Amino acid sequence: MEISGSAAVVTGAASGLGAATAKRLAELGATVFGLDVPQSIERAGDEVPAGVTLLAADVTSDEEVGAAITQVVESDVPLRIAVNCAGVGWAGRILSKNGPHDLELFRTVVTVNLLGTFNVMRLAADAMAKNDAIDEFGQRGVIVNTASVAAFEGQVGQIAYSASKGGVHGMTVPAARDLAQFGIRVNTIAPGIIDTPMLAGVTDEFRKTLESSVPFPSRLGHPDEYAQLTQYIIEHDYLNGETIRMDGALRMAPR
Repeated sequence: MEISGSAAVVTGAASGLGAATAKRLAELGATVFGLDVPQSIERAGDEVPAGVTLLAADVTSDEEVGAAITQVVESDVPLRIAVNCAGVGWAGRILSKNGPHDLELFRTVVTVNLLGTFNVMRLAADAMAKNDAIDEFGQRGVIVNTASVAAFEGQVGQIAYSASKGGVHGMTVPAARDLAQFGIRVNTIAPGIIDTPMLAGVTDEFRKTLESSVPFPSRLGHPDEYAQLTQYIIEHDYLNGETIRMDGALRMAPR
């Protein structure tokens, strides 16, 4: 898939993995529309890269994502790329001294991470399917979703997060099969411990502990490495229906 000359939708684009991915795709010649919630866009301020337009949209909303996709389509640049980075990671145990896991917390994590990913995927795919094919095989678009190593080795307190990210991983093959007839590929990245704003408040001691848990290289991953892998997936036309771990061989311990 050629990145230059394509429109790309990136969710969670105001910070972290989404911001790095939006920036990289714009530098490669894509017209990038970044979806995020208003408060995140406000925090981004003037630090939005050239070639990236931020649109306020809640990924769990049919109406807001639909309106954003319509705006992308009306830009007259064919939407061929969608990258789902939006997500939340609140923790909670099934049972704790405070009683059973809060049901609304579980519902919110699954709704944002899993339903939100599905919502953007289905609406982006609908727009992509209307594109003209760009090669003799009928290729029209590519979708990259974000799971986590927690989809495979969830830690204590990650029951909601693991369920949501396991669901994203689980959608990968059936989504690729569903969309094959339309020439749309679907792949997923499962990052390990990435140095994003979510880790901004941790102590240096805890950061070193996290780094030492990664076999090699023993450091946190960088958002730009996620963006680099996204680029590779987009450009590799035979990569489809795959979840790729990006974690330095990390296998999460129970806690």
